[in-house]
Amino acid sequence: MTHPADRRIIHLDMDAFYASVEILDNPALRGLPVVVGGDSNRGVVCAASYEARKFGVHSALPLLTARKLCPQGVFLPVRMARYQEVSRRIMEIFQRFTPLVEPLSLDEAFLDVTASRQLMGTAEDIAIRIRALVRETMGLTVSAGVGSSKLVAKIASDLNKPDGLTIVPPGEEESFLAPLPIGRLWGVGHTTREALALIGVKTIGDLRCIPLAILTAKFGKAGLLLHESALGIDLRPVEPRQEAKSIGHEETFAEDLRDKKRIHQELLALCLKVGKRTRDKGLVGRTVTIKVKYRDFVQVTRSLTLAEPVADDRSLYLTGCRLLAKTEITLRPIRLLGISLSNLIPAEASGQLSLFGQSRTRLTDCRLYKAIDTISDRYGSGSIVPAALVEKREEEP
Repeated sequence: MTHPADRRIIHLDMDAFYASVEILDNPALRGLPVVVGGDSNRGVVCAASYEARKFGVHSALPLLTARKLCPQGVFLPVRMARYQEVSRRIMEIFQRFTPLVEPLSLDEAFLDVTASRQLMGTAEDIAIRIRALVRETMGLTVSAGVGSSKLVAKIASDLNKPDGLTIVPPGEEESFLAPLPIGRLWGVGHTTREALALIGVKTIGDLRCIPLAILTAKFGKAGLLLHESALGIDLRPVEPRQEAKSIGHEETFAEDLRDKKRIHQELLALCLKVGKRTRDKGLVGRTVTIKVKYRDFVQVTRSLTLAEPVADDRSLYLTGCRLLAKTEITLRPIRLLGISLSNLIPAEASGQLSLFGQSRTRLTDCRLYKAIDTISDRYGSGSIVPAALVEKREEEP
C-alpha cells in the first residue's frame, strides 16, 4: 500500500469554464466581460470571464446585481448540453493518464497519478502534458495543483489561476499552507473564520499553532479536521466517478408563473429533457421528485416512488402533475420549477428492454421514444415537440 506521503495527486480546474466555452464558440467575445447565467434579471451568475471578474462579478451573484456592476457585460444563457459535451471530452483526456479520475463537477477533477509515474514521468510532467493537451485539442486552459493530498492539490490549483501550475513537493505541505489565509481551507466559512479570529487565528500557520485540545473543545469533531488540515493531512482517496444518483432539470422563470396551464407546459418541457437524458444513459428510475420555489423564495419538494421504474416522458409528466397538485401553484406565483428522477438502475436490469412480459402499448411507447430520440439527436432537440409546447411557443412574444 502506498504511504500517504508518497501519493501524488493532481487537481485540475478549468478556467472560467462556461464563459470560456462561450468564447471558444464565438471568438468575437474574446477580451469582453462575458457573464453566463441568463439573458434576464432572474437567477444567478453561473460563470464569469476574468474580464467580468474585474468588475466584481462572480459565480452565485444575483444577475440583477451583476448587471449593475458590469452594465457593459455580455450576458448569455446557460447552454448546459454544450458544456457537458466539452466536459466529457476533457475528462477523456484526463483518463488517458490514470483510471483514478474523480470529477467534482463539469469543470474540475482530482487525478491520482501515483502509479502512473513509472510510465509517464513525474506528477509535474504529467500535469504539464495534460494542460498542453487540453489547450491543443480543446482550445481551453486549465489550472493545476500537484500535492500529496486532495486538500493540498486543490488549494494549489487555485493560487495561480488562470492557466497556472503550482507544485507542492513532498514534505513541504506545512510551509506551503502556513502563510495562506484560513479561508482557503475546506469547510472554513464566514462563521468559522470569525470564531477562529477570536483566538487569534488568521492564517493556516496560526491554526497549526493552536493545541488540538483547544480546537476540539471549541469545535468538537471539526476541531480535529481543522488541526489535520493545517498540517496538510488529508487521507481521502481519489474515487472514480460514481453512477448518477439522480437525473433532473429545473428552470428559473423570467417572470413569476401563475397560470396553471403554463406551469404544466413548463413541466412537460422539463420532462422531455429529463426523459431523454435518462434514456441516453441507458437508465430507468422509480422515484420522481418535483421542486417548486415560490415568489417569496420558499421552496418545497414533493416525491413519489413508483411501483416500476420508468424513463419515458409521459410517465414523468403524469407523475409530476400528480405531485404539482400537492403544492400551492394555483395560490402562489412560482419563480422556479424542477423535476428529477432517482432510484436509478440500468434499463436492462429492470427488464425494460425485454420483449417478454410487456404490453403492446409499452412496446409501442418504447419504440416511439427511441425514434424521437434518434430524430432529436440528428436534427436538434426542438425538431419534435408535443403539441402543448408548440402552443406555448405561439403564445410567447
